[in-house]
Amino acid sequence: MAVKSMAVELSESVEFKSLPSGLHNLEEDLVYFVHGEDHAGISAFINRPAAESQRNALMLAVGALVPLSHGRLGKSWKYAEELKALAQELIEDPLKTNLLEEFWQNNGMHKGNGISSPESAAAHREDEGMKSQRSPHNGPRKRNRAISSASALAPPGQRLSPHHPALSLPSLLDTFGPLVYPLYKAALLRKRILLVTQVPVELPCNFVYDLSVLSNIPGSISDLLPLEPLPTRIQPLFSVGVHDIDTLSHGGRREGNNANGSNDDGVGYGWIACTTDDVLATKQSLFDVLVVVPPTYSRRAKEKIWPRISNSKGTENRASQRDFRRYRTLRRGLRRQHPSSRGISPSIPKNHEEDDEDDRTTLLPVENTQETFDDASSTSDEKLIEPLSWSALAYSSFMWWASAGEKGADLDEEVERDAALLPDLDGDLGSSPGRPKSRRRSTPDAGMMSDGAAVVPEMAIIAHFHRLTAQIVETIAEVVEAGYKDDGADGGPRSRNGEEAEKVLIGSEDIAKMGLDVWSEGDRKFVVELVEFYWGRKAEVEGGRVECCGVRIS
Repeated sequence: MAVKSMAVELSESVEFKSLPSGLHNLEEDLVYFVHGEDHAGISAFINRPAAESQRNALMLAVGALVPLSHGRLGKSWKYAEELKALAQELIEDPLKTNLLEEFWQNNGMHKGNGISSPESAAAHREDEGMKSQRSPHNGPRKRNRAISSASALAPPGQRLSPHHPALSLPSLLDTFGPLVYPLYKAALLRKRILLVTQVPVELPCNFVYDLSVLSNIPGSISDLLPLEPLPTRIQPLFSVGVHDIDTLSHGGRREGNNANGSNDDGVGYGWIACTTDDVLATKQSLFDVLVVVPPTYSRRAKEKIWPRISNSKGTENRASQRDFRRYRTLRRGLRRQHPSSRGISPSIPKNHEEDDEDDRTTLLPVENTQETFDDASSTSDEKLIEPLSWSALAYSSFMWWASAGEKGADLDEEVERDAALLPDLDGDLGSSPGRPKSRRRSTPDAGMMSDGAAVVPEMAIIAHFHRLTAQIVETIAEVVEAGYKDDGADGGPRSRNGEEAEKVLIGSEDIAKMGLDVWSEGDRKFVVELVEFYWGRKAEVEGGRVECCGVRIS
């Protein structure tokens, strides 16, 4: 391994992180990983046939470490194409180390061209990573910013640069379907999420990035969350392996006391990572949520093979009926806005995708014959969706009978709410449906380029989830604030364990206003955990119920 370093401590783990298990079965791949607390890594792997004296194969990886001073990956994707070209040349002649010197001279930290030194990276986080805000329940405070290259929504006329991980967002929807919502909720709760997959790892690494972006706390609502420090985003670790067990055991879980001086009982910022080492799935103490992602070749199966999401005890987690309906509205909205998109992910290596290069740049999911939820006549998929509860069935049957078989107005209102989460691409992507539009304009990211076209659909997908987050947080904040006023409370800060706080009463109308499922036990548990995690209070959540003549029968 040839290493060019400047004030960066390297260890043997860099080699293992840049070459995850199973790469020898591929012709090429792109790997993202995190090294220490200050750097992200990118590795371009290539594998070519060789003579028998070289064990019939020649494998090589060219990588770089970049400071984490600009988002989750330090914008390392900007160097992906150049690193892949270096790997192509070095596989032909490994002695051309002068190419590595040239790359270093052109892009090294000494150039000052956007890749800063570790010292300046730390200073950047200290100066730019904190901003003063005023809490509605406390005095002035400093808060971590939740701005990254992909979550800073771009104004019309900009699109993401090549190899940007957010380009895989449509593939995320295609791969997980309605299951993307349980994953989003787990990330919003800052759980430890482990994706178990097979090579290639570029797409799973991109999924890690995507989920961390989708679960960001938008800056427009950060003032509604009183507890400090505020976990504005989950920690993406990207590709990990058995060598990262110690990091996974402690990473993302803060020890000791929180900012209020009380013990946080291990509540931390969480993490999300992907691995090709199946053995990590057997270590239940390492993760809270386990996601088994089908291999790439499974897309050729006659029947769609879905990922499996479970907790550390093995209990499977499915999307709610409400998630299912919201997902269908999202897909219909994206297809309506971009009918010509063909849905090929740019992150799939050529040896796993036989389409032409031009086809690899199309970005939106299309009608998939494997997806039963694309059929408007289907109501659920037992592999994806929670079964309809008896209470929900009784309620829907009663409403059907009372309305003489006509479609309920509540469903029409639900569809309208969900459609509002996907804004018009020429509108303000940063505003939530229930809040006034901000007059501040997002600063264009260096990884985006203007070509006069409309905002790319990836930005609309991010806006959809950020608006959903805003909708949930704003509703809970209103209920909590109303509880403070009713109790005559002074609005002081509460502990995260909730022992000093009275219960927050959340009705079924509030659950519906959040866009969640009033009949889902999983959604009620999600709200309880969310209130405790971000407000430090216990919550009592009322689910759906059926009443006849004032008497509750379900």
